[in-house]
Amino acid sequence: MRRINKSSSILMVVIVLILAGCGSTQQNAPGGPSGPTPEEARHIAKDAYIYGFPLATNYQTMYKQAIDTGNPDYRAPFNVLSNSSGVATPEDKFVVTPNSDTPYSYLWMDLRSEPIVVTVPKIEKNRYYTGQLIDLYTYNFAYLGTRSFGNDGGIFMIAGPGWKGDSPKGIKAVLNSETDFAYILFRTQLFNTADLANVKKIQAGYKAEPLSKFLSQAAPAAATAINWPKPVDGMLTTPAVFPYVNFMLQFCPTNPSEKDLMDRFAKLNIGAGQSFDIAKFSPEVQKAIHDGIADAGVDLDALMKQINSDQVSSSDMFGTRAFLKNNYLYRYAGAKLGLYGNSGDEAIYLAYFVDGEHQPLDASKNNYTLQFPKGQLPPAHAFWSLTMYDGKSQLLVANPVKRYLLNSTMLKKFAYGSDGSLTFYVQKTSPGSAKEANWLPSPDGPFYAILRVYMPAPEVLNGKWKKPPMQIAAATK
Repeated sequence: MRRINKSSSILMVVIVLILAGCGSTQQNAPGGPSGPTPEEARHIAKDAYIYGFPLATNYQTMYKQAIDTGNPDYRAPFNVLSNSSGVATPEDKFVVTPNSDTPYSYLWMDLRSEPIVVTVPKIEKNRYYTGQLIDLYTYNFAYLGTRSFGNDGGIFMIAGPGWKGDSPKGIKAVLNSETDFAYILFRTQLFNTADLANVKKIQAGYKAEPLSKFLSQAAPAAATAINWPKPVDGMLTTPAVFPYVNFMLQFCPTNPSEKDLMDRFAKLNIGAGQSFDIAKFSPEVQKAIHDGIADAGVDLDALMKQINSDQVSSSDMFGTRAFLKNNYLYRYAGAKLGLYGNSGDEAIYLAYFVDGEHQPLDASKNNYTLQFPKGQLPPAHAFWSLTMYDGKSQLLVANPVKRYLLNSTMLKKFAYGSDGSLTFYVQKTSPGSAKEANWLPSPDGPFYAILRVYMPAPEVLNGKWKKPPMQIAAATK
C-alpha cells in the first residue's frame, strides 16, 4: 500500500471541498457577509415593492372573490362565471374606484390544466360592453367586446402559458395569458334603471366552460391543490407584502426581460420559490427594507404631480406588457389608484384630485363647479361618465339621492346655461331644486372624481381635447 503523507491528505480534502462547492447553491445570508448591504437592500426593496404591489393587491381581490366563500365579496369558484345584479354602490368594496355605469360580470380562471372557453352573446349595436382580460401582474393582455370584436358575439378560448395545441373548430380567437391564473371582468352598459332587465338577459348569455367540456372530452388530470395564504391587515403597506408576491410569482413563468431583475430581487429572498422573513435580516437591513417601501411612496407622489398636471394619464398606466415596456412605476400607480383600469383605447380615466388652483379637493371646505362649454363635452365613441369617490376609502359616496355619477345617458335631464354650456355642481349638499339635476354629491371631506371616456375619440387620447378644471364655486372662495 502506498503511504500518503499528512500534507497530501490535507490537499485532497481541500480539492474535494472546492469541487463540492462548484455544484451547490449558496443561500443568501440576510444582512450577513454575503448578503446585501443596507444601502443595496433599500434600493432592492423599493423596486421590489413597486414591482410586487400590483400582484399582491390583485391577490387580495382574487382571494375574496374566488377563494374565501365566507367573504361578502365572494363571487364564484375558479372557472365559474358570476354576474352582479346591478351597478356598484357604496356597499361594494371588492375593488377601489369602481364604476357605477356598467354592471359587472366576473370570471377568475385557473388555466393550469386546460384552457377556458368563453361564449359571448350577440348584443344590440348601440350598447357598449367589454370583457377585460387581466393577468396576475395586472397587465390587460387582451379584450373581448365592442371595440375588439364588435357586438355579434362569438366563442373565445383563453389559454395559459403551458398550453400547446390547435384552436378547436368554432373558436373565434385564442387569447393567451402569460400567467397560470387570469381574470375576465365584463362591463355591460346600463342605460337607466328601467334597462336593468335587459342587461341581466345579456349577462345570462355570458358563459364559461373548460375546453374538455366544450369538446365533450374527458377532463385532463386536475392541477395540484393550492394552500392559499389568507391576506392580513397591513400586507400592502409593509414588508408583509413580499411573501404574497413570492406566492403569486410561482404562477408567473419568468419573462425573459425580467431574468436579471429576479436575480436582483433574490438577494432579499423575493421571487418564486423564495422564502421572505424580515426577522432573519439584520436590524440595519430590516430598517433599509422599510425605508425602501417608503421610497416607493416618494416616487408615487412625484408621479401624482404629473398626473394632476395632466402630463400622465390613465392611458399611460394600463395596458399590455409590450405597451407598458416594463414601466413598473406606472403599473404600480395604476393598481394603487384604480385596480383593473382599462387600456387607453378601451377607456381613458381623467382624474380630478386637485382643483384648478392645484389644491386638494375637499368638500368640507369648498363647493365646486365643473363647466363644459357648448360643444366641448367629452368626445366618446361609446359614452362618458363622471363618478365621485371618497378620498379616504376610494369607494363610492353614500348620499340622500343615491346618485354616484353623472353621465352622457343623462344629457336630456341636465339643465343648461343660456350659452349652451353644461355646469356640474360638486358639493356635499344640494345646490337647490333648479340645479339638482346637475348635482354630483360629495362626501363631507376629501374626495376625488374620475371622468371616464369609453372608446375615446383620438383627440382625447392625443391630448387635443382637455378636460375642464374643477373650480371652487364663487360663493365659497
